[in-house]
Amino acid sequence: MQRDRVAEPLPPDYNVAPTKPVYAVLTRQPRGEGATQDGAARELRVVRWGLVPSWAKDISIGSRMINARAETVSEKPAFRAAFARRRCLLPADGYYEWQAPPAGTRGPKQPYFICRPDHGPLAFAGLYELWRDRERPKDDADAWLWTATIITTSAPDELGEIHDRMPMVIDPARWADWLDPANTEISDVHALLVPAAASGLTSYPVSLSVNSVRNNGPELVEAAEPVSPASADGTGDARSGRASTGARSAGGGT
Repeated sequence: MQRDRVAEPLPPDYNVAPTKPVYAVLTRQPRGEGATQDGAARELRVVRWGLVPSWAKDISIGSRMINARAETVSEKPAFRAAFARRRCLLPADGYYEWQAPPAGTRGPKQPYFICRPDHGPLAFAGLYELWRDRERPKDDADAWLWTATIITTSAPDELGEIHDRMPMVIDPARWADWLDPANTEISDVHALLVPAAASGLTSYPVSLSVNSVRNNGPELVEAAEPVSPASADGTGDARSGRASTGARSAGGGT
């Protein structure tokens, strides 16, 4: 990392929810008179999860912009400018997805933790934006809000049985090209969106405790007995829990 823009390290977060702070790795061009592309440097920053477009009237839109579909990211007004010039990597130890109960049964969705078999870090493809609070002076650092979204793609094989979407994981060999702000040819950028680890990830059921963002700790990523769904006629054992459908990441301060 060439520039560390993190004032205070984030504590480990095992249940990252929309609008929470996360780490992002990005490459920024220097600003000001005499700046050249040769001065571009890789940075570590803290951003808010949920992209707020620069043209947004307020930041509330960010809670609905946590994901961008790889298939349409270059076309959507909220994402296309960032896709061309403001791409980032969002590190995480893994992510959660929720599987609906089998047909003919009822009950809560089963949460799964999805990660590398060796529990090493993943690098999700992301976009970042800067939103300015126009009630503050332009040179006030607090006038600028840094936000990000995670790009998602279709989930293959076993992961697709849990949920049909997953975060796009970028291969390390493609990181430099993905982060390069001078790489603005849309077709070239799209070519970098090749899932790196889809077939190399593992999944296992975890506790329904992850359904509440109030719960946060390493026990959330521990394997747990899966939910026993009830049959449609009401027989069986269905444990209650808040259902959720969005992917959330965990661990490693993300």
